[in-house]
This record gives sequence, C-alpha cells and structure tokens, in this order.
Amino acid sequence: MENRLVIVGAGQSGFAVAAKLRALGDQRPITMIGDEGLPPYQRPPLSKTYLTGAVEFGSLLFRPEDWFREKGIDLRLSNPVEEIDRQTKHVVMRKGDKLAFGDLVLTTGASPRRLPSAIGGDLDGVYVVRDKRDCDLLRRVMHPGRRVLIVGGGYIGLEAAAVARSLGLKVLLLELGTRILQRVAASDTSDIVRAVHLANGVELREDTGLRMLISDKGRVVGAELSDGSRVTADFVIVGIGVVPNDQLARASGLAVGNGISVDEYGRTSDPSIFAAGDCAEFSYRGMSVRLESVQNAVDQAETVATSITGGRAPYQPQPWFWSDQFDLKLQIAGYNAGYDRTLVRNGQRPGAKSVWYFQQEQFIAVDAINDPKAFVSGKRMLALGINPPEEILENEALDLVEYTRSATASSAA
Repeated sequence: MENRLVIVGAGQSGFAVAAKLRALGDQRPITMIGDEGLPPYQRPPLSKTYLTGAVEFGSLLFRPEDWFREKGIDLRLSNPVEEIDRQTKHVVMRKGDKLAFGDLVLTTGASPRRLPSAIGGDLDGVYVVRDKRDCDLLRRVMHPGRRVLIVGGGYIGLEAAAVARSLGLKVLLLELGTRILQRVAASDTSDIVRAVHLANGVELREDTGLRMLISDKGRVVGAELSDGSRVTADFVIVGIGVVPNDQLARASGLAVGNGISVDEYGRTSDPSIFAAGDCAEFSYRGMSVRLESVQNAVDQAETVATSITGGRAPYQPQPWFWSDQFDLKLQIAGYNAGYDRTLVRNGQRPGAKSVWYFQQEQFIAVDAINDPKAFVSGKRMLALGINPPEEILENEALDLVEYTRSATASSAA
C-alpha cells in the first residue's frame, strides 16, 4: 500500500507539516505540491520589508531547496493539484501527473477577494497583496508622489497604506463600514490606529464605498465613490479580505463550511485527508472559525503531523496576531469574537496602550499597542486561564508581568 504523504500547498502550513514529521523521526516519502514556482517562504514580510526593499526575497525562504532534498521531501512546483480522487487515493495535477497517497494534507491557504469586473476590478493597475508576484508588481508602481487608492480598512489595507506613505506616495483609504477595523477590533483600537494614520498623512474616508473605478484605455485612473465624489488614482490596492481555497475539497465531496471542516486533530470528513492553516475551519469556544495567522498555520499543522504519526494531541489554539503600521506595533492575544465589554489601559511607557476584551466577565483577548508587557501578560493569562480583575487592569502603576507571575505561582500552589 502506498505510504506517501502528499501535501497540497507549499506555504507556511505545508512546510510546518513536513518539518514536524521529520523532527518526529517519520521517514515516509513526502511530496509537497505548490502552484508557485518557489519553495515555501514567509508571507507576512512580503507586504512590509520586502515591498519597501528592506530585505531580499532569499531571506524569506524557510529553508534553501537543498534542505528539502536532504530531508527526502519532493517539491513539485508550478504544477497545482486540480483533482482529488478519494476512491483510488490519487491527486491529479495540472500537467497531467497522477500521484498516489497514503495520507493527504490540504494546506491550500486563502485567496484575496477581488473587486467585481462590473465596477472595474479587472482593469490594469488594480492590485491585491498576497504572494511574491503581487508584491513584485506593486514594487514597480510604488514610487514617491504617485496617488494610490486603497479599498478596505482592515489590516491588509492599513498596512499597505503605511508602506505606501513610508515610500512617499499619496494615500486615500476607503472603508465601507462606519470605522476602520470594524470587523476585527473594538472602536478603542480603531481610534488609536486612525490617529496614527492621520498623523502620517493618510487620507481616510470611513463610511464610504467604491461605486466604480474610472479607466482610460483599460487602465484605472480614478474612482467614483458612494457619496458621488470622484478621485484620481495612479493605481488601486484592494484589501477586502480573503476566501479559503477549499475548491478541491468541495469538488471531492469533503465536508466544507467557511473552509475545509476539520476536527480537533486536523482530520477532515475523510480519515486519510487532513487540512490546516487559512483553508481550515474548526470548532473554537463553541464557534466555527478560521484563524488567518502564522500561529494557527504552524500550530495546527504540527497537530496534523502528530496525528499522522499516530499521536493523539488535540489542537488547543492559543491565538495571537500582529500588525506593524508606521511606528505602531499592534500585538493581539486571544480571539475577541463575541466580546461585550472592553477596558482601555495606559502602558508604563509613552504611547503604550492596551484594549482588554471581556465576554460575560471572562477575559478573552487583548490588543496591545506599543505595549509588549500587556501582550506577553495577556497571552500568558489566556494560556493559564487567569481572569484579571478589573481593579488590577485599572491600576496602571501595577506591573502586569509581575502580576501574571504572581497569579501563576498562586494557582500552582
């Protein structure tokens, strides 16, 4: 019987599955299949330090190609899988190759939402930010003095705005909702982030949508907005979220919701097929969620690797995220969905703040803005189940790291 492990997707999760298997001493044949012609690389720095030219692409590779050969990992690049035959346990690739598997792992990630072609989404000069190709295209057009219209006030749009301003571009950012970060953060965090962008020369228009892109000879030159106004733009960056790449799973009859449905071991509805990362949906705190983060991509992938080798270690997420914008470093611990109260705390150094989220008096997440102590403490509290009293958080003279250390010792006694 074929014992080969086939990993579909050569990103963070796919690499983490393969690396963990080898670290566990598993020597089964592994084939990793990617649609890009590049070995696995880090994506978060692409839209920041790579886009600004601060780092070269080679520094973003998880490992050089020689490492994969030495570890017996067969990389098949620029040849994406187009079909999964669950009956015969084969995958079929675009170039016609057919490969048998014993176990299959889907780490297919997610793709950016794009603007409809009916409003100009397919015009030249309209970009998204996801992979190296996207950022290479942007590097060619992001020159000082040019005007960029950014559609979407979530983390992708805001990070793009910060990079564009740092490169000397004129930036107008549109957010259809009543405030930036509306879907992912409390208004307290939105207010802090907004102030930083305004201070750095970003023009923000909240509660304003895009009606139509204006073109000249097939290239975008401006936009008509929902309030009837018109603006000029040399190019457009679209940051309106992502959708899971679950098409293969759907077509093969696997259970799919908002992503490929998996259990606490990363297993899909087919016992020989697993999924991890941005494409996978799982149960967390009674909700079906997808976590689009490096933490989830790695930790869930390592759970899958353990499951494949016969281990029984359920995935217990400890979510954390980050976003760098200008001199603002936002670090997030926990998952704030369902919060009903927030508390804002000033940090112990100038400009440091944190926003603490509660659901029915239970601490569930913290946004730490230039406040690493709040992030480290909040992350530790969540991991240990410590529920900080309100008077503790309101005492801004109290060192949270010391409090957390003391609370941890007390709970262990």
